[in-house]
Amino acid sequence: MSNGYRVAIVGATGVVGEMIRRVLEERADRFPVSELVLFASERSVGKRIKFRDEELHCSALEQDAIKGFDLVFSSAGGDVSKKWAPLFAEQGAFVIDKSSAFRKEPHPLVVPEVNPDALTNAIQKGQRIIASPNCSTTQLVMALKPLHDAHRIVRLTVTTYQAVSGTGKRAVEELERETKQWARDENVDVGDVYPHQIAFNVLGQAGSFLPDGRTDEEEKLVAETTRILDDSSIRISAACARVPVMTCHSESVIVEFAEAVKPDRARSLLRAFDGVSVVDEPRDQAYPTAVDAADEDDVFVGRIRQDSGHDNALAMWIVGDNLRKGAATNAVQIAEFLHDNGHLGQQYARQPEALHA
Repeated sequence: MSNGYRVAIVGATGVVGEMIRRVLEERADRFPVSELVLFASERSVGKRIKFRDEELHCSALEQDAIKGFDLVFSSAGGDVSKKWAPLFAEQGAFVIDKSSAFRKEPHPLVVPEVNPDALTNAIQKGQRIIASPNCSTTQLVMALKPLHDAHRIVRLTVTTYQAVSGTGKRAVEELERETKQWARDENVDVGDVYPHQIAFNVLGQAGSFLPDGRTDEEEKLVAETTRILDDSSIRISAACARVPVMTCHSESVIVEFAEAVKPDRARSLLRAFDGVSVVDEPRDQAYPTAVDAADEDDVFVGRIRQDSGHDNALAMWIVGDNLRKGAATNAVQIAEFLHDNGHLGQQYARQPEALHA
C-alpha cells in the first residue's frame, strides 16, 4: 500500500458509515488512505468488514483508541459526535462530522463546490471539526449556487420528498418489512421508527416536530441553506415529507430572483456547474427520478420552467442520492480538499503499517 493517511470511521456499520467506506475505495486516487480503523457500537464490536483487499474488525470507542489519526469521519449521531469529536480534535485529527452537532458557528458547514472559502477560513482560525450539511440541504445548495451567483435569489419555496435511508438503517428495514407484509396481504404492523405506516404511504413529516409546528428537518433546511450561500436575506419556506423510497431525496423548488430569469438561462448555468446534471426534456418524459439518481454523485435537476405565480420565479425538480452527495461523498470531498490544499501535510509523511485484520 502507498503512503497515506490514518483514517477512522465512527459509526462504521451505519448506512452512512458503510457508504463512506465504499466512496473511499472508489476515490483512492484522490484521497490516499494507508490505514482505516472502524469504530462501531458495542453490538457491532468485532464485526469483520472488507476494505480493499483487507478484512477489518470493528472496535469500540475508547480513550486509548483515538490517538494518532489524521482524519476522522463521524457518522454515529449527534450524541456520539458531541462526546468524541472534540477528543479526536484534541489529539490533532480533523473531524468531518455528518450529524447536526456542529452545524453552527464557529464550525464550518461545507459543500466544497459551493463554499470552500468557509472551510479555509475556519482552518486558519484553528478549527478542526468540520460539519457536512443535512442531505436535503446539500443537494439544494448545489442547484442554487450557480443561479444565486448570477441572478441573486430572494425567496425559495421548497418541498422535500425524503427517502427512508435518511433516517437510518432501521428505517430501511422497517420499509422492507412493511412492504413484504403488504405484498402477502397481511396486516401491516407499524414499526417504531415512524409514527405511521411508511410502506405505500406519504408522511407529511420528516424529522421531529418543534413547538412552532415546523419539523427540525425544515428548520435545518432553512438555516443551513442561508448559511452555506452566505446570504441571510433569502426568505425560505420549507415543507419536508417522508416517502416510501429507499434512497434519493427529491425536491420541488420555486426560486424567486431579483430579476426575471429565463428557463434556458438557468439550464445553461446549471450545466456549467461541476457536480450538477440537467435532465430536462419534457417531450421525452425526461426528468430526474430517484431510481435513476441512486448511486450517483451528481445532483440532478429538471422540469425547469417559468413559475405561473411570479414573473421573476422559476420552478424546478431536484433529485440527489442522500447517501452519496448528500452524506458520504460530500464528506470525502471535504477530505480531498484538506489533502489537496496541504492541511494534512504535517502528518502525510507517516507510513503506517498495512491495514490491521
